[in-house]
Amino acid sequence: MRVMVIIKADKDSEAGVMPNTELLTQMGQFNEELVKAGVMLAGEGLHPSSKGARVRFSGKERTVIDGPFAETKELIAGFWLWQVRSMAEAIEWLKRCPNPMEGTSEVEIRPVFEMEDFGEAMSPELRDQEDRLRTEITAQQQKK
Repeated sequence: MRVMVIIKADKDSEAGVMPNTELLTQMGQFNEELVKAGVMLAGEGLHPSSKGARVRFSGKERTVIDGPFAETKELIAGFWLWQVRSMAEAIEWLKRCPNPMEGTSEVEIRPVFEMEDFGEAMSPELRDQEDRLRTEITAQQQKK
């Protein structure tokens, strides 16, 4: 199963405070373990919300909202995408992670939907399209 591991933002990450060398080193070592174990598929830190935007959808209307966004506790500072056997395995990996922030921090783990989760709504045509798109994405990434 794939899971997204979501690192919650805090006032420092939203202020653009960069991690120190010690934390970067610890995270690099943890990422090495994840990669060697075949768990890590992707992982990135995110710029503060002041550099971002949101698009609100209401029927056919689209409204662009520029950052920063007020509710820090609802913001994301970074993420990993992991391939694990179970939620329990993801939790065990995360418990080994260095604290991603200076003080108290929170990291959320959420399962990623797989095609079979959609049941009959995922028609054979939609499955073919999904497979084709994933193949195309992989080919584009290999060209870069």
